[in-house]
Amino acid sequence: MTGSPPSWSLHPQLEQDTEAVGDLPLSRLLVNNDANYPWLILVPRRPGAREIIDLDEKDQSQLMIEIAHTSRALKDVTACHKLNVAAIGNVVPQLHIHIVARERNDPAWPKPVWGTVPARAYDVGERECLIAALRRKVGFHGRWNASLLPVKLAKL
Repeated sequence: MTGSPPSWSLHPQLEQDTEAVGDLPLSRLLVNNDANYPWLILVPRRPGAREIIDLDEKDQSQLMIEIAHTSRALKDVTACHKLNVAAIGNVVPQLHIHIVARERNDPAWPKPVWGTVPARAYDVGERECLIAALRRKVGFHGRWNASLLPVKLAKL
C-alpha cells in the first residue's frame, strides 16, 4: 500500500502574522501584518521545504520567476526606493521569501527590518487597499487562486 504524499500547510506563525494575497503556480503570496513596511512573503507550497535547495530545479526556476514578478508588482505599487529580498528562516523553518519595500525614511533605514521597531498594525482599510492593488498588479483579476496564470508569468 502506498501512502499519499504529505500535504502542504502554512506554518502557524506565518498564518498568524500575515494575510493571504493569493496563490501563484508554486507559492502562496502573503502580506506581513506590519504596516511599518510594505512586506510580502512568498511560501512555496512544497511539504518539508526548508531551503531553496530543497526544491527541484523546475521549482527553483519557478520560485525565481515568482520572486521577480511579485517584487516588480510591489515596487510598482509602492514606488519604493529599494527592495530587500531574503530567505532567512531562523525563526520559521518553512521555506519562505521576504520581499520588503524600503524607503530612506522608514523606521529601520538603512538597517534590516527585523527587530528594529515594534510591528505597527495597519489602519482600517490600509492593508485591504494594499492587497487589492497587489492582486491587480500580480494578475489575480479578482480571483484568489492564480491557477489561471501561466507557469512562466508574463511581465506586467
